[in-house]
Amino acid sequence: MKKTGILNAQLIGHIAALGHKDTFMIGDAGMPVPKGVPIVDLILCGGVPTFKQVMDAVLAETAVEGYTIAEEIKEYNPELLVYIREKLAGTEEEMISHVALKQMSAQVKFAVRTGEFTPYPNIILRAGVAFPV
Repeated sequence: MKKTGILNAQLIGHIAALGHKDTFMIGDAGMPVPKGVPIVDLILCGGVPTFKQVMDAVLAETAVEGYTIAEEIKEYNPELLVYIREKLAGTEEEMISHVALKQMSAQVKFAVRTGEFTPYPNIILRAGVAFPV
């Protein structure tokens, strides 16, 4: 039995299958996931688990080289933007419209649904490599 880190078998399986440059999304409770994209649904109830809880767990298990977020986060959720930038310092950031982010989500390898109920806590992460290049 795995005893540390992510214990959700579905989520850790998707993470383990990531290759360099693969993308995946972590989203809020209402973020639409395009048909055909596998969903790891972690929501228990409103606010549980939070975006930050899921992001912290995922980042402990995953090499990330870049991310894409919605421009709207600057105005509607600046506190979360600070958190994201601190957690992903040194990685490439791209900001696009929320509409474009939803369109981009059709290309992700999988999506993780959290219980987050705040505005624009949606991110597409690009896998890096776990060794120096």
